Order: sequence, then structure tokens, then C-alpha cells
Amino acid sequence: MNFWKASTIVLTSALAGVIGFGSITSAHADAQPKMHAALVSLESAKASLEAATPDKGGHRVKAIQATKDAIEETKKGIAADNTNEADANRWDKLGERTVDGKADKDTIVVGRDDGRFKTIQLKVDGSALEMYDVLVTFGDGSSFSPPTRLKFDKGTTSRAIDLPGATRTIKKIDFKYGNLPGGGRAHVELWAR
Repeated sequence: MNFWKASTIVLTSALAGVIGFGSITSAHADAQPKMHAALVSLESAKASLEAATPDKGGHRVKAIQATKDAIEETKKGIAADNTNEADANRWDKLGERTVDGKADKDTIVVGRDDGRFKTIQLKVDGSALEMYDVLVTFGDGSSFSPPTRLKFDKGTTSRAIDLPGATRTIKKIDFKYGNLPGGGRAHVELWAR
């Protein structure tokens, strides 16, 4: 049997195992069930190859190595996806301003170097604040103004505000806001992911 036939048999066995294993429901929710099933199947294929008789013209040894390589790449794929998921949930602070009057207007310039974003969020601390308007200007010059008129208590956060379209570069965000009666200096932070 030549190397390609042996490799094909191993990989076909692994694929069949993945398909078969994918129909089994585990007791816990797995973030990457197909990748973990592939890993189990590859480990099983490696064990079968190692248990086979060694008289295969060197192809068994090559198939074992190819399977070990596939196992390592699968593990790296699982780790990379876990990293991407963590990054997707990470909020980046894009800027902050202090509201120091009864009515105020500010701009936070973001820019291309800060990345591409799909969602923004506002955090307010120091004092209560009323947000009258938010205007997001994108890198291509288009803009988006989510319905706001939000009232923030000290130490509160807005809901996540989804931006239209795919992830986008934000050029700047303009705010119009004011302190609520009896309030002091509010501190506004802009976060995005």
C-alpha cells in the first residue's frame, strides 16, 4: 500500500469518526464540538496505526507522523478559536471626557489605528448625566445616530449599541449631554468591540 492510500485511509477514518461522533450528544455544552470530535478521532486513528504490524514499507510510520501533525494542528485550531472568541468579547476603551457644565458637547476622535468595531458602549461615573445625542462618524464619512436621550446614574453603563453593517472603522463620535440637577462633574467613557 502506498503512502497516499495509507494517508487517505487514516484521514477517511478520522472523518468518519468525526461525523459519527458529531451525532452523539455530550452531557455538557462544548464550544467547539466538531474540533474536539476530530481530535478524539485522530487520537484513535494514531492508536490504530501504532498497533498495526510494522511491515508497511515505511508508510505506516509516515501515516503515524502525519496523524501526529494533524493532532497538533487541531489543538492549535482549538486554541486559536478560543483566543478569537475572547478577543471578540473584549471591549477596548476608545476615549473619555469630563462633563463640566450644565450643557456640553464633546468629540472623541478615534481613527483608523484604533481598529474596526461592531458595537459601542458608554460608561458614566462621577455624577448623573443626561445624554441627548450620539453621532458616530465612520472612516468612509457615513454616519449613524442611535436613538439616545439616555439618563445615566453615577456608575452606570449603556446597553451595547450595535453599529450598522459589518465591523467598521470609527473616525469620531460626537456627544451632546448635560449634568442632571444636583449633579457634579460626570466622567464619560467610550468603549467598543
